[in-house]
Amino acid sequence: MLKAKISNLLRHLRLLYLTDKARFYFHWLRYRKLNQSFRQAHPEVKLPPDYLLYESFQLHYPLYYEDGQETAQELVELFRQHIELKDKKILDWGCGPGRIIRHMPALIGNGCEFYGTDYNQKSIAWCSQHLKGITFNTNTLAAQLPYPDNFFDLIYGYSIFTHLSETLHYEWYAELIRVLKPQGILFLTTQGNNYIAKLTDTERESFNQGQLVVRGKVKEGHRTYSAFHPEPFMRHLFRKEEIVEHLTAPPHANGWLPHDFWIVKKK
Repeated sequence: MLKAKISNLLRHLRLLYLTDKARFYFHWLRYRKLNQSFRQAHPEVKLPPDYLLYESFQLHYPLYYEDGQETAQELVELFRQHIELKDKKILDWGCGPGRIIRHMPALIGNGCEFYGTDYNQKSIAWCSQHLKGITFNTNTLAAQLPYPDNFFDLIYGYSIFTHLSETLHYEWYAELIRVLKPQGILFLTTQGNNYIAKLTDTERESFNQGQLVVRGKVKEGHRTYSAFHPEPFMRHLFRKEEIVEHLTAPPHANGWLPHDFWIVKKK
């Protein structure tokens, strides 16, 4: 809770960007030797520029690549419970510098087509240059995608709703449903009950009343912009489609807080 109060104070004083930039340099120094060792041991692995990696995940090369691969494998196994992954069009919404999507073609194959989209132009430029066999495009923060109606069989967004306002939750959800085929699968992650301990008293009261909690006063979509999702809010958001599965996991022993997983099928 103390961290939450400090974070909100920094937001109010418009100092959060500066603090986050200092944190980036701290992590750059902290993981410098480890990252150099990984690069030397794996010269074949294409790695994005450090700040793109930090902004979307962590400035930790092994975790970016190896954890990205493990996450992709877990998602594939989960998706296969709900859809046959053959000759499908698959979109990574908010792909960043390709942490997950880069592994999907090798894990799935089977005639599937892979797409990635993100509002960060530098991330998309890097992905387009270095990650082959995937079609990338830049979107804007506004809920508009350059795809026709009913285009994708599967869309996933990992830690994207966690950085959007309430208005954009509704607008982006509608846009994702628009480009998803009937009976298509939509997978999204949220910061659910595991994150209650991180909230201030005022935020917790709103959360417990089923209201989305948003920490703004920074650029929407940035890592420092954060949203917390009570279950009633998400069920209301998804009310017109079929909620196939809502998965939660307890906090890890090391203090890491898992996101909630939501799987929705378009009617």
